[in-house]
Amino acid sequence: MSRCLLTLALLGTFSALCPAERDTLSHLRPRTADQAQARAVVELLKRLLGNRAREFVVSVNRTLSNDSRDVCELRSAKNDKIVAAGSTGVAVASGIYNYLKYFCNCHVSWSGSQLSVPRPLPTLTGVLRISTQHRFRYYQNVCTQSYSTVWWDWPRWQREIDWMALNGVNLPLAFNGQEALWQEVYFSLGLNQTEVDEFFTGPAFLAWNRMGNLFQWGGPLPQSWHVKQLHLQFKILDQMRALGMIPVLPAFSGIVPQGITRLFPKANVTRLRPWSKFNCTYSCAYVLDPQDPLFQRIGGLFLSQLVEQFGTDHIYGADTFNEMTPASSDPAYLSAVSRSIFATMTSVDMQAVWLMQGWLFISDPDFWKPAQVKALLHGVPLGRMIVLDLFAETAPAFAFTQSFYGQPFIWCMLHNFGGNSGMFGTVEQINLGPFEALRFPNSSLVGLGMSPEGIEQNPVVYELMSELAWRKEPVNLAKWVSLYAVRRYGSTDESLGAAWRLLFRSVYNCTLPGYKNHNRSPLVHRPSMRLVTDLWYDRRDLYEAWRLLFEAAQSLVAIDTFRYDLVDVTRQALQLLTTEYYLEIRSAFRDQKLPDLLTAGGVLVYDLLPELDRLLSSDANFLLGVWLEKAHAMGLDEKEAQLYDLNARNQVTLWGPQGNIMDYASKEWGGLVEDYYSQRWSLFINTLVECLDRGRPFKQDAFNQDVFQVEKGFMYNERKYPSKPYGDTYEIARRIFLKYYPQALKRLK
Repeated sequence: MSRCLLTLALLGTFSALCPAERDTLSHLRPRTADQAQARAVVELLKRLLGNRAREFVVSVNRTLSNDSRDVCELRSAKNDKIVAAGSTGVAVASGIYNYLKYFCNCHVSWSGSQLSVPRPLPTLTGVLRISTQHRFRYYQNVCTQSYSTVWWDWPRWQREIDWMALNGVNLPLAFNGQEALWQEVYFSLGLNQTEVDEFFTGPAFLAWNRMGNLFQWGGPLPQSWHVKQLHLQFKILDQMRALGMIPVLPAFSGIVPQGITRLFPKANVTRLRPWSKFNCTYSCAYVLDPQDPLFQRIGGLFLSQLVEQFGTDHIYGADTFNEMTPASSDPAYLSAVSRSIFATMTSVDMQAVWLMQGWLFISDPDFWKPAQVKALLHGVPLGRMIVLDLFAETAPAFAFTQSFYGQPFIWCMLHNFGGNSGMFGTVEQINLGPFEALRFPNSSLVGLGMSPEGIEQNPVVYELMSELAWRKEPVNLAKWVSLYAVRRYGSTDESLGAAWRLLFRSVYNCTLPGYKNHNRSPLVHRPSMRLVTDLWYDRRDLYEAWRLLFEAAQSLVAIDTFRYDLVDVTRQALQLLTTEYYLEIRSAFRDQKLPDLLTAGGVLVYDLLPELDRLLSSDANFLLGVWLEKAHAMGLDEKEAQLYDLNARNQVTLWGPQGNIMDYASKEWGGLVEDYYSQRWSLFINTLVECLDRGRPFKQDAFNQDVFQVEKGFMYNERKYPSKPYGDTYEIARRIFLKYYPQALKRLK
């Protein structure tokens, strides 16, 4: 009884409704019949638990919720079964996962699952009622489609949608396949294939094409790409809707191909300035004025085709001026822009709701002053737009926009930029932020969200964030993460909980104002004498957690989740040590101490980085070959496979033809460390040694030209990298620990 009451105390209900939501968002509900949603949950449980799924009796009854907020009720029944009834399929799936977590000590994540379900199932005394105070639980970022999901096949997508349901997500992006529809729209207007090919980027850069930042780079898109993505989109939508989710489909934001100026020379088209470090060869978007009649025509054509092909759940994503400065700061102009974009939606779907990323208000605060923000938001009727407060855990925009001037918003955790490897979190801010947003004066909060640019990293942060949507108050972080360790490994070894408490108070608790999680380690950046080496945490805590995990490793390394964490924490420790060796290298060069330079540089290039590569290569979650193999598999022939290979390699390294956004999407993967990062560091050390030998200064510009040849060499080396792990993780980790842990402690003094 006490266990059940404890869980009930942690998971609460909330009845207040935002007026805007009550009036304008009530139609955003699952379209699928209750019985069909229940069947979808049963199939999910079969995929998750196999025969044990029969021990759960599932039903969906939307009348369980009288205010559109999800609820699930669980109770024990005869024959040791658990009966779960919920208001939607997502509610039931997340309710059952809560039971599996807190009563069965089970765990599901991107990096493996621990599903040693007790037999018989633990008994519930009374009814366990789990509910949420958040109408929407949003998931994904426009960039996630390029940084993480770009090469996914249907089985991988199905696993992700299952993960979404288990974690309570009911408002996911569904952007696949839209280029096929855009192509048909442009053809119908009179554009030719060349003009379309020059508009779309390659697959790994489509996110920025969709937002109007980038064109042509990595393309052209093969026709087979369109066919495959359409096929995937149909399956994705079917599965999302079957589980009671509300997929967000794309809409027109005003970005057009250059060919539009040929066909419609009188159209009011403005060319924006270059984006990021690209020039107008691949950027400088053409933006159609929203007051031009052609704007409504193009937007209506696209959305009509979209609804015809995909159906609709009445919510559409479109991003205006993402990291681009509008042509005018006049509030009237900005209102006209948003009014016209929304009009293209309502011309096809009178029940349309616009979902917009609020990143623009954070990325360009000099332009987006209160008058400009309010104008853009109020161009749409109140309650017909939902704004994603995209980076709310660090830079909440609701606080300086008076809750987005009344438009409903979703408090989002961005967490990861570029899908970087590297341990990071802001757990204190994540734990408190959603509740502060609820209490904000006249709050228009309608949900919580997870909006990482890239996924499949730091699973603990996402489990915490998703769970907060079902809590009525912040958790005790030390207790929460201790229980996380138990269910992640299926072990009650207290040293594991101690390790995770150390991680939660250090590497996972960045409290620096405005800090963005780009992996700043010298390891993954082009070498120079001015690399950033700052940290937000005490290295002692990380090293002690490393020791605790290693000492438990021999008996647990066969468990997927533990092996992943052992590799990840060891990788983080070696990342820290790379910084230490870099500082020694830099000091030795500046002090003209050649022996010290040779020693530190030799250890880094000939031992530490090779050991790191061997460790990463021993776990399937850290392999460059997996990323490349998935890319190759998308190609119908060798030519397409080579195009996708170039896309895949370029994104995680140079990010553009000239290293335009270099190392932004850095990954510490087996194969990439050996053939990319290690080669750069080797050239750097050799260059410094040669400079000391000859009494010359180190010239960064000259080195950049030389190292660019190394970087391009990786792009085109055509080497096939293993897509299966090799090597004994424990033995490699043991060798690294015995060798480098004492050195790590020594450098703390």
